[in-house]
Amino acid sequence: MLWLALHFASLPLEVYARAGHASAAVAIADGAHTIVACNEAALKLGIRRGMPHAAASALSSELHVVPRDIAAEEAALERIAAWAIQFTPAVSIVRPAEVLLEVAGSLTIFRGLKHLWTEVQEGLRALGFSASIACAPTPLAAQWFARAGLPVRLRHGDALRASLPDLPIAVTQAAPEALALLDNVGAKNVSDCLALPRDGLARRLGQPFLDDLDRALGALPDPRAFFVPPTVFKAAQLLPAPAHEADMLVFVARRLLNELCGFLTATANGAQCLTFTFSHHKLEPTKLTLSLVEATRDVEHLTNVLRERLDRTTLREPVTALALESELLLPLASRNLSLLPDAGQLKEAATHLVERLRARLGDDAVQGLTRYADHRPERAWRTCEPGTHDAVHTLIASRPLWLLERPLPLSEVGGVPYYDGRLSRLTRAERIESGWWDGHDVMRDYFVACNPAEALLWVYQERNPGGGWFLHGFFA
Repeated sequence: MLWLALHFASLPLEVYARAGHASAAVAIADGAHTIVACNEAALKLGIRRGMPHAAASALSSELHVVPRDIAAEEAALERIAAWAIQFTPAVSIVRPAEVLLEVAGSLTIFRGLKHLWTEVQEGLRALGFSASIACAPTPLAAQWFARAGLPVRLRHGDALRASLPDLPIAVTQAAPEALALLDNVGAKNVSDCLALPRDGLARRLGQPFLDDLDRALGALPDPRAFFVPPTVFKAAQLLPAPAHEADMLVFVARRLLNELCGFLTATANGAQCLTFTFSHHKLEPTKLTLSLVEATRDVEHLTNVLRERLDRTTLREPVTALALESELLLPLASRNLSLLPDAGQLKEAATHLVERLRARLGDDAVQGLTRYADHRPERAWRTCEPGTHDAVHTLIASRPLWLLERPLPLSEVGGVPYYDGRLSRLTRAERIESGWWDGHDVMRDYFVACNPAEALLWVYQERNPGGGWFLHGFFA
């Protein structure tokens, strides 16, 4: 087995700060009014972890102290675990700030440990989280190395036994009393503990401490419970400050969309309907639903569609928080990419274009067309949802792509129709007589005609006495 440990030392800060490029000094305080995390700007002011809230505030009036949100941290860990399942189904959460991945079976798929490591690291950066990563043959050893901030990649037990003893005792996260006792006897690292008599160590620190040492070295089994992802995706993000600009909201939404797409990849699903909820200070939340033509897990496309919708959405008050929920998930298989565009890629590109146009112009402005059993051209079609089985995917050769909403009367000279010049008929008459049963009967002779500019037109002549010429459509 091979374990990848992700240790999120700054999780209390990042669940808040990842929603923006905060240049202000920010610190997180727990229930005991102690600083548990702070950003770079706060460090420059002299703020340090473990400092009392009052002392930190006294150092600078510019410091913004935010209460720690344990529930948000736990929710973030679960979303990270769900996202990580795209790399391996064996993912385990170790609260309060670690996620474990058993990756031995994934190395071939991801072209080795180096590439897998890079993908995990870059993916976490896109989510807005930073993690210390370490790899070891046992889960507990990987956790200890990650806590120490050592990015080791140990593949074999011999390397583990040679490297583990150098770790400081603090990485075991033993009780403060146990750490103080070990410090009193001069035990500074794991090797010092291993050199002490086991019986005496067990009496003073308890057998669980010795068991942890054995588990880390692989002498005892260390089974882990694997995380089971939820059936729907839900995520929320508090904003550092009220925001009204679309760019800021898209930045925050993209963080959540990256989590969503990782979750969708892990569960082999695609999203066809998503709901964004924008919370305000006083007014009711603004809900924005993205209904897609086809299910997708393309984060770039989802971001573009959201941006188009936000551009035509009026927010009556600045946004204080943003939430994302999947309304409709459908199975979506992975697709192998080809060197040249294939039919699947072309269809996907067309679908993405339709969805962006609908996001910009509105759903009713972009429709599909389906045939209807009627000889009258203006009644031989109906609108339908784009991408449905009813939509027309082929054209009738003798019919124009552009049909005018109302036929345009044409001028005549000596019985010959004119439109930007004299029209020349290129085909024999196609007679259409229909509609007598509904009171909208027509009697027409249709022709494909050409004007001096060589534009192809679809024209007809009324067969009624004194019937004139009309333009009904244009050929592409």
